Amino acid sequence: QAQLVESGGGLVQAGGSLRLSCAASGSIFSINAVAWHRQAPGKQRELVAALTSDNKFKYADSVKGRFTIARTDTKDTVALQMNSLKPEDTAVYYCNAEGFTRRLEEYNAWGQGIQVTVSS
Repeated sequence: QAQLVESGGGLVQAGGSLRLSCAASGSIFSINAVAWHRQAPGKQRELVAALTSDNKFKYADSVKGRFTIARTDTKDTVALQMNSLKPEDTAVYYCNAEGFTRRLEEYNAWGQGIQVTVSS
């Protein structure tokens, strides 16, 4: 199975930037689609950004123009560059990936989540 581990979260002032990374490991044959979701206290988990299996980008309206999702040069890693952060971006951010294992079984994996806090 695939395991995902997020890194790069923390505390930042409004207007600042953070870069989240998600490293995949395990019995991975392919990563076909990746996404970042977030969940703020008392709210439902929401999609923030995604790179689909047909290489299309999707962003929540609230982050368009500020956040960028990208596969990195490091194998099996996806990043979320977050600029012009706002206090309402405060949430736990989760990495999500879909693909096939080396046994050619489909997987849909989630990271454990990482806290991002934006102070005003």
